[in-house]
Amino acid sequence: MSPVLHPVSPTSVSALRKPAPFRVLPGFRLTLGFTLFYLALIVLIPLSAVFLKTFTLSWPAFWAAVTSERVVASYELTFGASLIAALLNVVFGGIVAWVLVRYQFPGKKIIDALVDLPFALPTAVAGIALTALYSPHGWFGRYLEAFGIKVAFTPLGVVVALTFIGLPFVVRTVQPVLEDAERELEEAAASLGATRLQTFWRVVLPTILPALLTGFALAFARATGEYGSVIFIAGNMPMVSEITPLFIITKLEQYDYAGATAIAVVMLSASFLLLLAINVLQAWTRNRGRARRQ
Repeated sequence: MSPVLHPVSPTSVSALRKPAPFRVLPGFRLTLGFTLFYLALIVLIPLSAVFLKTFTLSWPAFWAAVTSERVVASYELTFGASLIAALLNVVFGGIVAWVLVRYQFPGKKIIDALVDLPFALPTAVAGIALTALYSPHGWFGRYLEAFGIKVAFTPLGVVVALTFIGLPFVVRTVQPVLEDAERELEEAAASLGATRLQTFWRVVLPTILPALLTGFALAFARATGEYGSVIFIAGNMPMVSEITPLFIITKLEQYDYAGATAIAVVMLSASFLLLLAINVLQAWTRNRGRARRQ
């Protein structure tokens, strides 16, 4: 006996359809158009002006401007110090975030507020304060000088300044991830016989690794363009402690706008490539974590 087929009314079909999601903002096209317009106005147009100004140089002039010995030395110091400072912040910023999330102690809220101090403090004030502390006659510098360690007016001073301004980026990126992490997984690993190191390496680190990479990228990006807090403690000695942003300012003061934008293009391209690589690594770690959970 063949089954009886009942006609389906249009009303029942519409009832089976999934209702459209409620959107607070007025439509995808309008919000996307506003987003693209805003990004173009704030980001793309100024960056395009940098490239267009650089194109006024011939290739030999551009190459000479961006590869002179003094400029290359500033590249090495800027990117090298930024990389070291960002790595230090990943380690110690992660520890600070762990302590603020996992422990209760007197003065915790004060320490939590102090983490944001480099955000609010003017960079020039930070540079003056660090110079006063680490100069040969400063509070810390006089004792370090006795051990032959000179911080102010050296590349080490640049690393100290960049570490200072980059710490909040790592702490504030890792902190919410640790707050949302499931502690039951750590307890389960411990109950199964895992050591503390194994629990951290196999349970905690995969959870916070994308946040650590994000914090590293933000701290590195901020450090490469930092100017105010560095020029005071660096000493700005050519071939020794001269950073690339200062070299760009020097070019502008000499009315060499094309030379300044040429160096800026190199900085921009190098930073973009590094941040792109970090984003790709972030996506890979997220996909790997999802695959493990599945």
